[in-house]
Amino acid sequence: MSQPNSSSKPTTHYALPTPLLDLLSQYLQEQVTPTIKIDPAQLAYRWVGGHNGHLEPLAVNLFLSLDDLHGIDTQKSKLVQNTRQFLKGYPANHVLMTGTRGAGKSSLIRALLQAYHSEGLRIIEIARDDLKVLDKIRAAIHALPADCECRYVVYCDDLAFNGQDESYRTLKSVLDGALDSEQDKLLVYATSNRRHLLPQLMKDNVNIYNGQTDEVNPYETIDETVSLSDRFGLWLSFHPMDQTTYLQIVHHYLYMQQKHSVDNENNNKTTDVEVLGNALPDDIRAAALRWASERGGRSGRVAYQFSRYWIGKTQLDAEDSQT
Repeated sequence: MSQPNSSSKPTTHYALPTPLLDLLSQYLQEQVTPTIKIDPAQLAYRWVGGHNGHLEPLAVNLFLSLDDLHGIDTQKSKLVQNTRQFLKGYPANHVLMTGTRGAGKSSLIRALLQAYHSEGLRIIEIARDDLKVLDKIRAAIHALPADCECRYVVYCDDLAFNGQDESYRTLKSVLDGALDSEQDKLLVYATSNRRHLLPQLMKDNVNIYNGQTDEVNPYETIDETVSLSDRFGLWLSFHPMDQTTYLQIVHHYLYMQQKHSVDNENNNKTTDVEVLGNALPDDIRAAALRWASERGGRSGRVAYQFSRYWIGKTQLDAEDSQT
C-alpha cells in the first residue's frame, strides 16, 4: 500500500493582521537604538530622543575661556592637568565636580573645549536619564579609526539618582567594572550638587543600629550608595565664594561685556568701559551686593547674571535719554 505523498498536502499560510504588524514594527523601532556614528570634525554632540534617540551636533560658542573663570583656580588647575594628560594619551581619571550651585562647574567644561579643541578634545553631552545608551556611545568611539587623534569627554550635568533609579549601574560599569571599561579615548566628567550621587538616609543608619532592617548585611547598603562616586578618580569640590571674589567676577564680566559692546560695529551706544577702571564704582558695587543678597548667595553665575542686567539697563537708559 503506497504512502500518501506529504508534498501533496495543501500548505496553510498564516498572516498577522496589518494593524498588528504596524504595532510590532513601531515597538521594535522604539526598543532598538539606531547605529551611532561620530564625526571627529564635530566639536560637540548632545544625545537627544531618549533610548532610541541620536547624537545631535551642537553649534558651540567658544567665547568663554579658562582665564574668564575666577575664584576656582585650584579646581581649574587640577581639571586642566587631568585633561591634558588625557589628550596626550597618558593615564587620566574620570572627574566628579560637586558643590555649591553656580560656582562654575559647567562653565569649566565649555572653557576646556575652547582651550583644547584644537588638540583633539571633543565633548558629548548626555542627560542622566539617557545613561543607558552610554555603552553604545562608548562602542562608537571605540570604532573610530585607529589614527583618529580625537579624545572624547562624555559630560553629564547635574548628575544625581534616587533610590529607585537603576540607570546608575550602567554608569558604574563604564567608569570601572566592565572588562573593556579602560579606554584611552573616553572619560566621563560629571557635575552634581550631591557628592555621593545616591541618597543617604538617616533612617537607614537608625534601622541598622536598632536592628530593624530586613537585610542580613545592612552595611552593604551603605557601600552601594558610595560605590558610584568612588569610581570617579578625581573629585573637585566647589564652595561658596567670599564677597571680594564675587565683586572681582562682577568687574570682570562687566568689562568683558562692555568691551564687546564697544567693539561691535552695529552697536554705538554709550557704555561705562572708560570709567570702570580697576575697581567698581560705588553705585555698581552696591547694586551687585544687593543683587546677590536678593538671590540668596554669591557665585560666578550670580555675578554673570548681574553683569547682564547692568549692561542691559545701562544701554536701555542711554537709548531712552537720546529719544
